[in-house]
Amino acid sequence: MKIAFISDIHGNAVALDAVLKDIEAKDVDQVVVLGDLCYRGPEPKRALELVQSLNTMVVKGNADEWVVRGIRDGEVPDQAIEMMRTEQQWTVDKLSNEDITYLENLPTGATIELTDQIKIHVFHATPTSLFEMIKPTEADEVVEANLMSEASADLYLYGHIHLPYVRYINGKTVANLGSVGLPFDGLNHASYLIAEGEGADFTVGIHRVKYDVSQVIQKVNEAGYPNPNFIKQVLGQ
Repeated sequence: MKIAFISDIHGNAVALDAVLKDIEAKDVDQVVVLGDLCYRGPEPKRALELVQSLNTMVVKGNADEWVVRGIRDGEVPDQAIEMMRTEQQWTVDKLSNEDITYLENLPTGATIELTDQIKIHVFHATPTSLFEMIKPTEADEVVEANLMSEASADLYLYGHIHLPYVRYINGKTVANLGSVGLPFDGLNHASYLIAEGEGADFTVGIHRVKYDVSQVIQKVNEAGYPNPNFIKQVLGQ
């Protein structure tokens, strides 16, 4: 079984197009999506429709929750909250009531069988929170306590931090997918992860996909996105 895991698309449908094309070329058996589909990008509707067209497991991210119910005080820095609320409303205005209901009803996690001997626990940020940030530099005991609570799993995969990595702790594997639409590691290539297994054997790898970032910036400008400088800064434009 070969499964591709993607997350943190953030309305960057151009990047998602490139990732899905790359996944198709790698002949995977399944695609799983770990949240943050629409908010903070120029094409929230198209990004959502691309995800829905996969007809696959999708779990909820914090940005999906924000689209549904708004951003509460204390969830982002005070200096950013006004602009982020403006971006949230802009995103909501691009979506239908059915789209909002879809996001609202997404599950917050799932356990998937890679093989009959290997289970993967997936979630957006942690198994109990859509918002908590567990960074690649955390101590092993912090990672274990916050990400590895599902004892039956062998692999633990998440998104949220936009920083791809793979770690091995006490015989188990923890990995972050990075971000399709807004990578925070200084490389503006879309990031996703493939897990492949047979029996008790498996591989986990981060994949980076180069695409035309200038198309995204053009769409940001054409759409009148309310915070274009944020996207341009993250994508190095």
